[in-house]
Amino acid sequence: MTAITARQWFATPLGQYVVEHEFLYFDQAVANIFGYNAMQLGMPYFDFLRMNRMPLRFTAGTECDNEMKAASDHLPIAGDTIDLVIVPHVLEFNKNPHQILREVYRVLIPEGHVVISGFNPISLWGVHNFFVSEREEFPWNGDFIALPRLKDWLKLFNFEMKGGKLCCYTPPFKQDNWRQRFRFMEDAGDRWWPISGGVYFLHAVKHKYGMRVIKPSWKSSLAGKKKIAAATQRIKQRNS
Repeated sequence: MTAITARQWFATPLGQYVVEHEFLYFDQAVANIFGYNAMQLGMPYFDFLRMNRMPLRFTAGTECDNEMKAASDHLPIAGDTIDLVIVPHVLEFNKNPHQILREVYRVLIPEGHVVISGFNPISLWGVHNFFVSEREEFPWNGDFIALPRLKDWLKLFNFEMKGGKLCCYTPPFKQDNWRQRFRFMEDAGDRWWPISGGVYFLHAVKHKYGMRVIKPSWKSSLAGKKKIAAATQRIKQRNS
């Protein structure tokens, strides 16, 4: 039996449940980020940049539907050129997520924004991942990254956290009627178990620290010498 792909999984009722929450967060997060260039890494079949108003918005990744065909960990983009990068469920399905973050930091302009979504291992989704039999199917074939670990990586690259959220608190039932029975967990999740959502979002800003050279005020020093010379000349004129 052929393993289900990411695109096929997001078309299932469970995948649609996740996508609905993804759009709710991304739409709000990117709406008021301004600039010229915005990039979405992966998942080209969903336009998570639809509410952003930058003149250039494009997707990049290895899938054929991407507008730029490129590996996420080696982007053919000049440094300090992108104002916004969103990374929806890319890190946990790549062998080198740290290198992807390095590339994101490189291509972002100073004070540029990155918005990331990922599956949370410290959740009912993470527990399900240990016991599921379909280990070759999306999303259970991924290496879920814990939220504290991802925050540490971002801090190492001089990213400052600006916001975040968790969602999808109900168990990952394939049947929609079972998820409806546990809907109370979704409504109470942020209040009663805020760290155990099945999906998390992180919003961070790139900081680039540099050295500022402080130069002496040569003009002020020269102006002071000229005043002294002029005063001396006037004294000599009076004595003569």
